[in-house]
Amino acid sequence: MKILVIQTAFIGDVILATPVLEKLHQYFTDAQIDILVRKGTETLFMGHPFLHKVMVFDKKAPKVPALSAIISEIREQNYDKIINLHRFGSSGFITMMSGAKEKIGFDKNPFSFAYTTKTKHVIGNGKHEVARNLELIAPFTDDKQMRPKLYPSPTDYESVVKYKSSPYVCIAPSSIWFTKQFPATKWIEFINTLDNKYKIYLLGAASDNNLCQQIIDATSDKEVSNLSGKLSFLQSAALMQSAVMNYVNDSAPMHIASAMNAPVTAVYCSTVPSFGFGPLSQKSFIVETEEKLTCRPCGLHGHQACPQGHFKCATTIKIERLVKVLES
Repeated sequence: MKILVIQTAFIGDVILATPVLEKLHQYFTDAQIDILVRKGTETLFMGHPFLHKVMVFDKKAPKVPALSAIISEIREQNYDKIINLHRFGSSGFITMMSGAKEKIGFDKNPFSFAYTTKTKHVIGNGKHEVARNLELIAPFTDDKQMRPKLYPSPTDYESVVKYKSSPYVCIAPSSIWFTKQFPATKWIEFINTLDNKYKIYLLGAASDNNLCQQIIDATSDKEVSNLSGKLSFLQSAALMQSAVMNYVNDSAPMHIASAMNAPVTAVYCSTVPSFGFGPLSQKSFIVETEEKLTCRPCGLHGHQACPQGHFKCATTIKIERLVKVLES
């Protein structure tokens, strides 16, 4: 049997697709399981123990040639099942044109009329995105839930050993969306309250370097290292796994922590956990404002600026609540 899973959204969404891969492998141990992801997320699957092939869709390339190329590559494989977790047009068109015997996906996709099986996708009822994804394959697997899973290599673990000589905390301070991002001033305030026994590592992409350095420059008498742009996704995962605590926004590093079952504290600003994208580690904490704001949540993904101009969903979060989780 040949199975292709499609998730061409961003890093966090791709990580939340991994339980589908795990369960498919459990039920179809001899199947060829492949995945199609957007360019830039494929390194999440380097050295993956049972994925046969990782296909890459370059969404920044000219659209028609890119679509044509990936459809041709998929059709050559003669897949038995395609499971499309992505809810938007390009992936739906790819699925429709794939030639697969079974085409499975969510009803929200504009090309779902061409699917052989489609499932409702509802955000806001408290159901986690992992559960929504697994519903697509429940008819031929089971309804048990699973955490995401990533597979750092021995080399990934070796590359971060030097950072593990004493207890440490990881902080991923950035987010693509401004209103999902706990403000730098609040991270600074938090770091300045931490016990000096902890090393502190700031994680992120190379583009987060300035933010991380700004935070470091404003902290006092703390051992803080800027690792933004210095670690791969899987190296970050290997480091986060052994942290005393990982502090993150509602963003991709939260899902990396879940995939490693690493302790995590997720700070929610403009978004809310009931959307279904919260942390899944056994040791998980959610910190959000205690104020009842009529403007929160202001959207599923957040905004580049607070629509109300006050950003109270972030500024009213008490730093003591972040510190307290270290004592639990």
